[in-house]
Amino acid sequence: MTLTIGVDVGGTKVAGGVVDATGVVVAQTRRDTPAADVGKTRDVIIEVVTELVAGRDVDAVGIGAAGWIDATRSTVLFAPNLAWRDEPLRAYVSTAVGLPVIVENDANVAAWAEFRYGAARDAEDSMVMFTIGTGVGGGIVLGGELVRGAHGIAAELGHMLTVPDGHQCGCGRLGCIEQYASGNALVRFARAGARQEPTRAPILLELAGGEAEAISGPMITTAARAGDPVAAEAFAQIGRWLGTSLADMAQILDPQVLVVGGGVVDAGDLLLGPTRRSYADALAARGRLPVAEILPAELGNTAGVIGAADLARRL
Repeated sequence: MTLTIGVDVGGTKVAGGVVDATGVVVAQTRRDTPAADVGKTRDVIIEVVTELVAGRDVDAVGIGAAGWIDATRSTVLFAPNLAWRDEPLRAYVSTAVGLPVIVENDANVAAWAEFRYGAARDAEDSMVMFTIGTGVGGGIVLGGELVRGAHGIAAELGHMLTVPDGHQCGCGRLGCIEQYASGNALVRFARAGARQEPTRAPILLELAGGEAEAISGPMITTAARAGDPVAAEAFAQIGRWLGTSLADMAQILDPQVLVVGGGVVDAGDLLLGPTRRSYADALAARGRLPVAEILPAELGNTAGVIGAADLARRL
């Protein structure tokens, strides 16, 4: 059976896996990312691939990198959490390991994994995925192919304008959806609610030692599950914003499936409940017309490895 390697490169870890043609990870390894050093980060990727290749007949390598990748899937143009700037990553790794290599954006590879083997595996044509973590990422599949755009940097869904003149985003714009539906937004909403109405945040403030500024994402999930009103409202707020953005995608692209992934989706219906209600409200005027179902991602932390390996197989 054909084997390929997927490598998921983030700001803190480099995770690699050998993946078969059915999307099963048959071997794994990981290293810490020396994010501030371009050469060391490259060397760690090569170490991971070399370890996984040993004793196996591997056909190709796919690398999912947290950054903007050029249209040829070879160069990391810019990575906000790594030192890469116009880094010819494909050439370095391919030369070192003697295998064909592709490089792709990390959100794209996760979306591709969910389309092929995860929540959207029954969709043969199209899917849009939002990844809700510290920020908001995304991936789009149309006609069975990733949408990459003319310059390779399409589907930056987290930077769609949601609130004109809203909160400052790290990308330089004001009011991006990332500032209203991300893990960081969840924490901002919860801290503000606890400061303004402490009597409605008893569990949340107890977990945070009485300090609103000490509130973290896991605390909000724990408190919301225990019935804390402010914590539940924080999830409701990011769900409302996310639901309207998903409705925009349904109006523009009419995909078969909408997938929500990323760490925040582990909260389950705390997030997906208000998201689905907001989505339905935003599309109420469509009446009897069909719309995509919203599904939680299924592959978790392995999505990056599986998606990168499968894209490499398509070489």
